[in-house]
Amino acid sequence: MSGIRFGTDGWRAIIAKDYTVDNVKRVSEATAKWMLKRKMNSLVIGYDCRFAGKMFAEVSASVFANFGIHVFMGDKFASTPMVSLGVVKLNADLGVVITASHNPPSYNGFKLKSNLGGPTLPNDIAEVEALIPDTCLGSMQSTEEMLETGIMEHVNLEQLYYDHVIENFDLDLIKSSGLVLAYDAMYGAGQDIVRRLFPEAHLLHCENNPSFMGQAPEPIARNLTELSNHIKQDASINLGLANDGDADRIGLYDEDGEFVDSHHILLLLLYYMYEYKKERGKVVVTFSVTNKMRQLAEQYNCDLLVTKIGFKYIAEIMTKEDVLVGGEESGGLSVKGHIPERDGVWIGLMIMEFMASSGKSLKQLIQEVYDKVGSFKFDRDDLHLTEDLKQKILEKCETGLITQIGTKPVLSTETIDGFKFYLSDDEWVMVRPSGTEPVLRVYAQAANLADVRVLLDAAHVSLQNGLV
Repeated sequence: MSGIRFGTDGWRAIIAKDYTVDNVKRVSEATAKWMLKRKMNSLVIGYDCRFAGKMFAEVSASVFANFGIHVFMGDKFASTPMVSLGVVKLNADLGVVITASHNPPSYNGFKLKSNLGGPTLPNDIAEVEALIPDTCLGSMQSTEEMLETGIMEHVNLEQLYYDHVIENFDLDLIKSSGLVLAYDAMYGAGQDIVRRLFPEAHLLHCENNPSFMGQAPEPIARNLTELSNHIKQDASINLGLANDGDADRIGLYDEDGEFVDSHHILLLLLYYMYEYKKERGKVVVTFSVTNKMRQLAEQYNCDLLVTKIGFKYIAEIMTKEDVLVGGEESGGLSVKGHIPERDGVWIGLMIMEFMASSGKSLKQLIQEVYDKVGSFKFDRDDLHLTEDLKQKILEKCETGLITQIGTKPVLSTETIDGFKFYLSDDEWVMVRPSGTEPVLRVYAQAANLADVRVLLDAAHVSLQNGLV
């Protein structure tokens, strides 16, 4: 049996290679044993639109049922935030999501959600991982048997989420504002809830297609050219929204079809929550987020905390402290007043509410943020390298051999999670291996996209010089 390890956000593997029925049973058995040690007796299981998601969810449910744990099973595909919210609403002890989030379509995965409605804490994940057996259980109960005995019951996770949205947003205000939305589900689990909330929206890739047409459902600019072009061709559209496979991440476009990255969305959320909604609290961001967040937080006298990469570190703080806004570069964002979970649909609603209540376009609101912290652009390259070369580059960073990027000397370096090299003119470059994919990520910030591209290209040379 293969070794199973949880990465930045759960266990993920290629379907039929390492992501198999037997391995799902092994992980489920470890989780069940951990739950019983903690005297937990109920959980929510959901699955997204990936291949065989329902089957893997039912396999997992049968393992939990064998251990006498009551299973609330989603009655159709659901987003990760729907499962997390379901744990809270149903007063369950744990949540399981069968999803590989934004990974390529050949992957599936297994996420654990705490009873507080967010990622399970890293120490708890380590305990579950240590309990994974070498072999899996034998015979399992069928879904029909579990429903008949009452150990499992179907629940409508989408309805729970819809009701929660209605309670927390003024949809009449948003709809009466004249805002026209274009939405790209990337064939993911956000498709039905957005269609239900905004049936008049321009809907792209809102069909159930487990192949994702061969495209990893990650809502970043290079994957969303069709959404961008659609907005550019229709002047009536005010906003473009996209979500990843399990709809916990967000991609955003302004009225001109220009991509708005997570750094800018975080700044908008902090601006809206503090100045418009008059909310207060700490700001928590991961290491790869723009330093502009610190500048705005200081203007508002808000404490700012920087964590390692992974929303689970933000969620842990949100469960213990009063956090106003939390988020990461990769599109996982959260705000006060919701569960401690990244939620791409919820954040989209926040931005729509901001636009509706202010009467301003997204581009105008971004300019107001620029007036406070200065304009900037950001981009990221994912380098698919051999493991040997990747390790040599990381060793080069670790030993302090990166002293210059292009023509610019490195002024200082931070190593909270990876390597962040600060340069002049408020520019920086960051290097870090992915926690879920075999890639090396290189990030850069500069005044404009042309300068960002120059920085990224220069970083490739500096990192690999003398190694290849």
